Amino acid sequence: MKALVLRAEERTARIEDIAPPVPSSNEILVEVKAIALNPIDPLYVRHPLGKTGRTIGSDFAGIVLSTGSSVPASSGLKSGSRIAGFLQGACSVNDRPGAFAELATIDWDLVWHVPDTVSFEEACGVSLVSLTAAQGLWFRLGLPAPFGYDKVGALEEHPAWTWLGEGQLQLPETIDFFIYGASTSVGLYAAQMIRISADLTGKKVRLFGAASKARWEKLKAMPFGYDHLVDYHDEDWPEHIRKLTENAGVHFAYDCISEGSSVETVSSTLTSNGKNAVVRSRAGGAWQAGMLPFEPIYGAVWEGLGEEVQYQGFVVERSPAARDFAVAFYKWLGQAIGSSLRLVPIRRMPGGLSKVVEDGFMLLGSGSMGDRKMERSEEWMRPLSAEKLVYSL
Repeated sequence: MKALVLRAEERTARIEDIAPPVPSSNEILVEVKAIALNPIDPLYVRHPLGKTGRTIGSDFAGIVLSTGSSVPASSGLKSGSRIAGFLQGACSVNDRPGAFAELATIDWDLVWHVPDTVSFEEACGVSLVSLTAAQGLWFRLGLPAPFGYDKVGALEEHPAWTWLGEGQLQLPETIDFFIYGASTSVGLYAAQMIRISADLTGKKVRLFGAASKARWEKLKAMPFGYDHLVDYHDEDWPEHIRKLTENAGVHFAYDCISEGSSVETVSSTLTSNGKNAVVRSRAGGAWQAGMLPFEPIYGAVWEGLGEEVQYQGFVVERSPAARDFAVAFYKWLGQAIGSSLRLVPIRRMPGGLSKVVEDGFMLLGSGSMGDRKMERSEEWMRPLSAEKLVYSL
């Protein structure tokens, strides 16, 4: 089969013919129909963690070809089932194959059923970013989720997360929540999930966000419904947030960028006992901060795969609780996507696997938000914002 394979010494990836994967008894074999790009994909090709020969890429959607002997009939998975999920690609030292290939294998309970009303191209970019948002809001910050999961296990793994326990999260009548990177894919799903949590509790939410002014009209409309927006280009945007809360600060913040000084500035918008979740780690050097009132809550989306991850110079321990959360989330997602959870816009890119590095990686830069420079004139190479790049296979 053809796959996009890492060439670590050259800091690139290229299409190669490799042996097709063989599913274990607990896995399904998938014919990949579409893939989506995330900033981490070019980041760890241009700054490789994995070794040459590893299939890259995370997000995919496709059709089940076969199921392992231990896959339960109650899963509803069979030949022809439409599913989506994500793999780790080249985003760790661990030698696990990614999704940018004609065939892939994945644990049967870490995929979600794609409704007939959702195309493979629309579905392929959902799995990683939506789980990232759900982990930050529901698993780590402890907002009410629309499904059950192993809270006891989460608390045993992370004793400091006391607000995850039943009855331990005391929410005010009006919850002030701030999202930095509101127009990112993670931010677009996070805003919707905050609204879902509010509906579950009957609480009122005032949603604050930072994004380019060009995105404000969209973000103020439902299903996002931002009450107040600031332009992250303005140096004094944290002061605007504090003024909007009468200098009290927000109760929760989610930094969907977590680069450079963003964590420190986002933390400055919080109340004295506020909580901030981040998507990238201090240990990995993604951001720097001086004295903070508390350490932001970090977790890698890879925890949802249930395996130990050697990542950015440190080890993310295996988390059975995070995997249990991911399984529960994907069961819910298959019913919610396209209805109670609106899809993020996509940009269909031409050329399939052969154009991922040449076009898609160029659009995304080296993985940081400040490294996206484009001088190409093709319509599909216009600057990227509030879209997922997808390729059909």
